[in-house]
Amino acid sequence: MILSDVDILRRLEAGDLAIDPLDDPELQVQPASVDVRLGREFLEFQRTNIPCIHPNRETEVDEYVSETVVEEDEEFILHPGDFVLGTTKERVEVPPDLVAQVEGRSSLGRLAVVVHATAGFIDPGFKGKVTLELSNLGSAPVALTPDMRISQLVFTELKTEAERPYGAGRGSKYQDQTGPQASKIQGDHEFGGDQR
Repeated sequence: MILSDVDILRRLEAGDLAIDPLDDPELQVQPASVDVRLGREFLEFQRTNIPCIHPNRETEVDEYVSETVVEEDEEFILHPGDFVLGTTKERVEVPPDLVAQVEGRSSLGRLAVVVHATAGFIDPGFKGKVTLELSNLGSAPVALTPDMRISQLVFTELKTEAERPYGAGRGSKYQDQTGPQASKIQGDHEFGGDQR
């Protein structure tokens, strides 16, 4: 069951769902979702001459990713064909009986801005800011302003509470992230790590 605005507000009031800061619930809580805003930190992927990226080698990722922090009253220009990682301003805490889905806002979609490439699913138990996979599929640069509503979260209630939610007990690698996170795939079990 997808939560309605009534359900979302009730769960926020009860404290078992957290979205912080939720500065303007009247604006941000939609009929069946919550609009979240763009943070100030971005990870940009530099043009590189390496032959390919090996997911099991952390150093290669570090070599072609650089961090940009947008100052107050400035904007981030997302150029055609660019792919960057951004973050939400809000920190989210999803209880063990809910999952969340990151969805784009139609107004930005109509400008050819995509907010997630594939990782739009937020597990039960996740805590932290949400990393956004921002792409410009259009032919003109688009200015993104921190604090603008960038995406929406849709919450779905599970039939039963997750027995082993996302978190430290599972070795979850993105728990408590405070900004955009580059891939940590090299820590995955199939590459000899203990992360899931």
